[in-house]
Amino acid sequence: MKLHLLGFGALALLSLGCSPGAKEQSAPIKPLFVSGQVIHDTDDPAIWINSDNPSQSLVIGTDKDQDGALYVFDLEGKTIDSLVVRNLQRPNNVDVAYGLKMGDRRLDFAVTGERFTSKLRFYSLPDMKEIHPGGVEVYVGETGDMYRDLMGVAVYHDQTNDKHYVYAGRKNGPTDGTYLWQYEIITSDSTLDLALVRKFGKYSGQKEIEAIAVDNELGYVYYSDEGVGVRKYHADPSKGNDELALFATEGFTLDHEGISIYKLNDKEGYILVSDQEANLFHVFPREGESGDPHSHKLITTIATSTISSDGSEVTSTALPPHYPKGLFVAMSDDKTFQFYRWEDLAGNKLKSKE
Repeated sequence: MKLHLLGFGALALLSLGCSPGAKEQSAPIKPLFVSGQVIHDTDDPAIWINSDNPSQSLVIGTDKDQDGALYVFDLEGKTIDSLVVRNLQRPNNVDVAYGLKMGDRRLDFAVTGERFTSKLRFYSLPDMKEIHPGGVEVYVGETGDMYRDLMGVAVYHDQTNDKHYVYAGRKNGPTDGTYLWQYEIITSDSTLDLALVRKFGKYSGQKEIEAIAVDNELGYVYYSDEGVGVRKYHADPSKGNDELALFATEGFTLDHEGISIYKLNDKEGYILVSDQEANLFHVFPREGESGDPHSHKLITTIATSTISSDGSEVTSTALPPHYPKGLFVAMSDDKTFQFYRWEDLAGNKLKSKE
């Protein structure tokens, strides 16, 4: 959610570059590159890593409008026009995943949600060809258009059984613990479909749930209950629907937004959460605390040059020549995406992957 009308107290905090309860921040970090502008409204990015040639990796970002698009950028933020997908009906969030089995081949893919059709649209990578033309509808059987307003999207690859799942979040939903819907991706040689496997997730009812992130290695899914905090659950539907943690509940100006996970290894790293109106990212330990993996206490905040950032993504994979310790990409409310070197964000407070 983008909101620019703030009271005097919030404006004063923004002028200091900090959120309520946080210490004064240093000058905002500058991005290494800023993408070309989209036509309407940037919202959420995803990073696809080219395992054969990391320097040829891609950033995919949404242009959120009734006449929307998925933009594709190189690692310097230059638009690759031949890969841009247009005529999407208000794509909100986007995610990427790897190794989806289709017959005797495997595909990397991007998925986005169309809010005006309640459909998920899937595209193979790196060619951005649609896998299931027209998309696959979600929230089938849900009554009322307000409960079908698709927003958040994230993919979970369970490597123990090689299944891929996709989570769908929405602008409005019930507060009875069934806000998120999780689908298994079912494929054959040439087709793709979705099978609903569970409805789960608490919702405060205050604003909306948009940002969703999955930790494939540790097996957790996180989502921002805007204005409340970040909720954590098991990603594997067989492990139950109990909430494991609610953190990031203090020190935010208004909205909790984009969530991204920087991985130092398979178990350790950082969870970054956008404090949208303050142009800050709050950083929490991915692994929790010793003896309590679900205790995520604030480590630091990072001031960036983004404007009211909704979505963000990070990778710790080295992407030459510009990002030897990883790439952080964040949406900015000037129709662009900003590209940062991880070491610039980390400074002397955070570690980098060796």
